[in-house]
Amino acid sequence: MSPRPRARILANLETVYREAYNRAKEAGDAARMLDLDAAYQREQLLLEVLLDIRDALRAPGESGGIKSAVDKLAAVHKLTKLKG
Repeated sequence: MSPRPRARILANLETVYREAYNRAKEAGDAARMLDLDAAYQREQLLLEVLLDIRDALRAPGESGGIKSAVDKLAAVHKLTKLKG
């Protein structure tokens, strides 16, 4: 089973938040709209980091996959340095 594409996952996240945001907008709930906007940005960032880790840890044999456990740990370490 291949993992879902990054674009599809991020689009699903946006859809969920956009629907909630539109409901808050229709209700005139400006505070809720601000909360949803901040939550969306936070969750999008976290999800992108998780997807980066998933991509770095692809199973051997997958296109671009990393071969050994040591290589996988090095890739995660590199990702944490880039994000930090």
